[in-house]
Amino acid sequence: MSKTVVFGPGNYRYIPAVFQYSSGVAAEDGYEIERARFAKPLPMAEAFAAVEAHLESIGRPTTAFAQCELRSPEPFTDQGFLEFNKHYVGTLERWGIYRDGVNPVARTNVCPIYDKPPVPSMFAFSYTVPAQGSKRRSFTLAGGGDAADGPGPFAERIVRYNDTSPEGLREKVRFVIAEMESRLEALGFGWQDAVTTQAYTVQNIGHLVGEELASRGTMSGGLVWYYVRPPVVGLEYEMDVRGAVRELLL
Repeated sequence: MSKTVVFGPGNYRYIPAVFQYSSGVAAEDGYEIERARFAKPLPMAEAFAAVEAHLESIGRPTTAFAQCELRSPEPFTDQGFLEFNKHYVGTLERWGIYRDGVNPVARTNVCPIYDKPPVPSMFAFSYTVPAQGSKRRSFTLAGGGDAADGPGPFAERIVRYNDTSPEGLREKVRFVIAEMESRLEALGFGWQDAVTTQAYTVQNIGHLVGEELASRGTMSGGLVWYYVRPPVVGLEYEMDVRGAVRELLL
């Protein structure tokens, strides 16, 4: 099981992963996670300014920024993904979050098929606030796709690469569910704590919703299925899970 690290300035703990994001976050004692969604996705520079203004308006530092949900026009190549991520972490570094290749902020980045943004944009974000009486512990996981962690090209790490047959999809979905369960366990949660489970794919997973998702208890709060592609060419299925205490629309 992965160990978590406390990010003190943000009042949350996280699962270390790669320089561009962590695998998930959970609020520390005395704090809770709140999620805000934009009425429409905002281009990254505009979105970061809006996040900063919102946090300032509620008396929270930029270091409280804990997770974001992005929308990109098209899946990236491996090199394009690397270049985007290097630019993305620049703002987090300025905010006092990203340091020396370590990034505590969780992230999901997917690519809509319809109504796609012209440039990479932010759809929603989560942050910590002082607890306001709720007894629910709160968390949010980063998006996880059908590729194993590690170095090397994505094509070499993707489960059943280029296989979108019913059984190929089944194996992909099982792999991603197992990864979500590992992250939940690392943060001290289980499926029973999930408020929202989100799936991201353009493939037909209807035959797997009951057999693989509902049967594992992943859908206690329902399943939100976005008709989008994961962020890197070759990936076919992605999920994330959250247990935010409250959500609002900006």
